[in-house]
Amino acid sequence: MSEPPQAALDLPATPPAPWRRTLRALRSLWRRWFLWVLLAVLVMGLLVTVVWLAGRHEVEQVQARLDRDTADAVADLRAGLARNVQSLQTLQAAPQDPAQWGAVAAELLRGHREWLRIEWRDARFGLLHAADTPYRPEVFDPAERVEASPDLVMACTAARRQRSAAYAPSHYVPFVQPPGTAGGLEVMDLCLPLESGGYLVAAYGLRGMLGEMLGPALMRGQEVSLAETDGTRLVSLGTARRVGNRVFTAQQLLDLPGNALVLRVDGWRTAPDLFPNVLTGLVTAMSIALVSVLVLLARDTRRREQAEAELSDALAFRKAMEDSVMTGLRARDLQGRITYVNPAFCEMVGFAPEELLGASRDVPYWPSELAHEYWQRQRQRQASGDFAREGFESVFQRKDGTRFPVLIFEAPLVNAQRVQTGWMSAFIDISEQRRIEEISRASQERLQASARLAAVGEMASLLSHELTQPLAAIASYATGSLNLLADPAAAPVPAPEREDIAMAVRRIAEQADRAGQVIRSVHDFVRRRDRTREAVAPRLLFDAVLPLVGLQARKLGVRIELDVPADLPAVQCDPTLVEQVILNLARNGMQAMDGAPPGQRVLCLAAARVGGPVSAGAAARRWLALSVTDRGSGIDEATAARLFTPFFTTRPDGMGLGLSLCRTVVEQHGGELVHEPSAPCGTVFRFTLPVAGAAPALPPTETAAAPG
Repeated sequence: MSEPPQAALDLPATPPAPWRRTLRALRSLWRRWFLWVLLAVLVMGLLVTVVWLAGRHEVEQVQARLDRDTADAVADLRAGLARNVQSLQTLQAAPQDPAQWGAVAAELLRGHREWLRIEWRDARFGLLHAADTPYRPEVFDPAERVEASPDLVMACTAARRQRSAAYAPSHYVPFVQPPGTAGGLEVMDLCLPLESGGYLVAAYGLRGMLGEMLGPALMRGQEVSLAETDGTRLVSLGTARRVGNRVFTAQQLLDLPGNALVLRVDGWRTAPDLFPNVLTGLVTAMSIALVSVLVLLARDTRRREQAEAELSDALAFRKAMEDSVMTGLRARDLQGRITYVNPAFCEMVGFAPEELLGASRDVPYWPSELAHEYWQRQRQRQASGDFAREGFESVFQRKDGTRFPVLIFEAPLVNAQRVQTGWMSAFIDISEQRRIEEISRASQERLQASARLAAVGEMASLLSHELTQPLAAIASYATGSLNLLADPAAAPVPAPEREDIAMAVRRIAEQADRAGQVIRSVHDFVRRRDRTREAVAPRLLFDAVLPLVGLQARKLGVRIELDVPADLPAVQCDPTLVEQVILNLARNGMQAMDGAPPGQRVLCLAAARVGGPVSAGAAARRWLALSVTDRGSGIDEATAARLFTPFFTTRPDGMGLGLSLCRTVVEQHGGELVHEPSAPCGTVFRFTLPVAGAAPALPPTETAAAPG
């Protein structure tokens, strides 16, 4: 490479003064206009992009409309072919006489221009009779249609196997009339099996099928064609393509039984203009956008100055908040909108800061039913300026729906210029404190319940101890009276009165003995002693309490119904305790009917077989269900949830121990005491007792029929 000439190397070290001034001017001009040039380039790029997207959108709309039209055309073809099959099926009911059959077939051909020929073939595909369309000269050579083609045989065989119509692949048929005519038709045969064993064959002209079933609307400005699945075009109709137009193509598969065709629609559309008609609107919009950019630049400058002034206030505000106690903090402006929440408050209520900031009336952590009350209270405090610095309690709701109590402290929020800008609130979650208080209260209640249970035990022991001797004395006096009445040397008493007095004294003795048994049973029950159980007939259990139940029933105007079948087996139980259960349930049922009309006060005592519960590892046993049904007002859900709770009662004079002790007695026998509503009104109390002796258990799904 040759060296540069010496003159080229003798350049001055610095450019002359005019060049320097020009370079400085160009540099300043570039700095000043660089952003504007960049903005202009971006706007031009945006304009080009919008125009291109508009043209692309128009093309996509044309293609989507063509796809939709093609799908609708395929649906029309399927529906038309299905209707034609139904029309062809009417020939099955046509007379077997060829002349009459031909008349019916000709009538069908006059109503279906797409059909070229209808043939009646026997079970061996032999031609019995045929009818040609009246709308065109003879298409088929009669000699060639006598024998069925292999494709037609396969289609008819498939139709017979499927018991429905089937289509043969299309084939080309040259014209035979008039002689010497060039051209032909693409034909597709439809085979329909007859119940008598033959076949009906309908020859479709594909061109006629397109023209008759699709109509002229689809052909306007478009070319519609049928092709095979490999792309071979069979027939086409419509407008031919014009030079200079853009081609839009849509294809849909026409899947027929035995033959699959493709419907193709080629649309000739003028390509969208380079600039759509909305160009003027776009230019106007871009101009407005440019002006808006200038306005935004000016506003941005002012906002920066405002941001610097607000930054100092925000830093002082944040510093004060960060230095405060570690509790939930919330700040609100003068309009009540939330402007700040700290992480402790967000964690307390379960909401993100974005969900809380800006909320004023619809605060998400307020319970919905208390939101209006909270809002009114907040407005009153803000208007009065009286803030509870000592704190006040409220209830908040977390995002998951759980509620918790909080202790709230509020104070005015003052900025760096000593101007009040809102209010600052501090929140303390006192749910743990409330939980401890609740635990303490529950412990006190349990202690009180234990004390009451101990008192009940002492009372039962005292009753059993104190009443045993008077009851024994009553029994002794009754026995002595009976002995005196039986002594012939005693004062003479008329025979009828003697019998009545003897009956009354015997009743006194029986009830005194029964009272002693009850007291001894209660005494043993309180001490949890093992009771000896015996086999007792269910009727005897009810008969033992009927005298006492009858006394109260006559007093309250209640009618007693007893439903105890005679063939029920005996139950293994402590009869005294079970009788007390029946008596307690009967008394409760009669008291539940105090508000019922006198004619509707009916108490039903019943017993029935039932499959009872069998504990794990226990021998299979049979069970009897004893029930007491009243026609009172029923039991609501709140009372039913606490019905068997000790010391819970709905009567002012009740102790709340009756049903609890009844359930305990039944469970000690291995049974279960339940209750359920009775139709049309009232309640059924039902408990189960084991049948005396071991036997296979009934299926657990069996239930006893509730009386009434």
